[in-house]
Amino acid sequence: MVTMGEFWVTLTSVVAATAMFRTYFPYEIWLYVERFIHKLIRFFNPYIEITFHEYSGKYLKRNEAFTDIRNYLSTRATLCAKRFKADVVKDSKSLILSMEEREEVTDMFKGVKVWWELRHKAPPKTQSFSWYGSDDDKRYFKLIFHKRHQELITGTYVQHVLAGGKDVAVRNRIRKLFNNNPSKNWYGWRQSKWSHVHFEHPATFDSLAMERKKKEEIKNDLKKYSEGKEYYTKIGKPWKRGYLLYGPPGTGKSTMIAAIANFLNYDIYDLELTTVMDNSELKNLLIETTNKSVIVIEDIDCSLDLTGQREKRKGKDEDKEEQSPIEKKMKEEGENKVSKVTLSGLLNCIDGLWSACGGERIIVFTTNYVDKLDPALIRRGRMDRHIEMSYCCFDAFKVLAKNYLHIDSHELFAEVSSRLAETNMIPADVAEHLMPKSDEDDAETCLKNLIKALKVAKKEAIKKAEEEARSKAEKEKEGDKCTCSAKKDMKGDETSTKSVKENGFINQEDKGMEN
Repeated sequence: MVTMGEFWVTLTSVVAATAMFRTYFPYEIWLYVERFIHKLIRFFNPYIEITFHEYSGKYLKRNEAFTDIRNYLSTRATLCAKRFKADVVKDSKSLILSMEEREEVTDMFKGVKVWWELRHKAPPKTQSFSWYGSDDDKRYFKLIFHKRHQELITGTYVQHVLAGGKDVAVRNRIRKLFNNNPSKNWYGWRQSKWSHVHFEHPATFDSLAMERKKKEEIKNDLKKYSEGKEYYTKIGKPWKRGYLLYGPPGTGKSTMIAAIANFLNYDIYDLELTTVMDNSELKNLLIETTNKSVIVIEDIDCSLDLTGQREKRKGKDEDKEEQSPIEKKMKEEGENKVSKVTLSGLLNCIDGLWSACGGERIIVFTTNYVDKLDPALIRRGRMDRHIEMSYCCFDAFKVLAKNYLHIDSHELFAEVSSRLAETNMIPADVAEHLMPKSDEDDAETCLKNLIKALKVAKKEAIKKAEEEARSKAEKEKEGDKCTCSAKKDMKGDETSTKSVKENGFINQEDKGMEN
């Protein structure tokens, strides 16, 4: 019986012979011989080959089937392969092994034997140089099986492999933090719209400094959303949810995002709008995001001007005096780099037709000044929940005390509670004062430092309020003086006008009498 190895050696020899034949015979004869050779090979070869490329489509989009097959074969490669690629999953004590290129792995399915090979198709060697890789330079899996089992393999077996690969991916998943790349880096071999690092932020709702009741409400809302795929389909809405986080700096907005991602086991896409040139690029970026992800736009009031002020500034620039050629060139280059994303374009992506391209996504906006945002951007249905991240309350303080000092109660807690009730201090500042600065600092020392800081903050707040009140009173006083002065000037003008009119009349009368 001819083995697979002998068969491929023979086939290679035939191919080499045909290459020589093609060199020395006319093109028309070669075409006829080529068709005959292919028919001959198909007649004697009882095996069928199916390839699964890593990248497919016009723009070389990553093929999900390739990833699923690679994950599935990682559980089979350890049985028969000899060369592996290794990876380590966080909190795992074992290595994740996958097959190396040009390795062959066998698999059995319902008594049928199949062969898997990982191949790499290298580009032809040419003298030309290009920043973009060749389309031929890509990896692919080759599935080989006997033609008598074609229906079983192409139907049940392939679905079995893809489903198994998805299960392996869930078990070995490494969550990621993505950042969008500038559009100039989108094209070329293996270029991507997003770059990523492993997401390892430790924040959870248990360690989040916030009122316990509010945290439970948010967790229940997230849980209800994550289990609501059928419900969202029933009511005819895309499976997504929007959260607006607003409040002063240092109140834990970024920590809240990390806690949401850890609670749902989602990836995070940090969308930097200032690098997105127009609405079309924004759509392309959001299409590339995966399910089970949190899409974040931080400080959205500072990211872009989405309220029409751009046109006003443009009009003002046009009214300015003529500039030198160098200044004009610098201005044109600057305008070409300015993002042209519009409010309507952003709304269409988060709540319009394009928002349905994918599901199981959380969209989060953060801002320090919620009053600056356009009402259309944050209305219910787009930002479903508005969560105020405010100053530190006593519940939030107890969480921080537990995190930093490992205590649940202390005799100084009562004084801290009263001080927090009358003084505004952000959780970041409270945490800084609670953090021990040396080995000698115990819980009591840190609490006293916090109380001292709260006293100082209260004095500064009182002083600031007095200065504002004094400044306001002075402005009102100056306004009253200006008003009185204006009234006097108006009265004087009226008197002068009356005098002029009277003198003119008298002079005119005297002139008539003289005549």
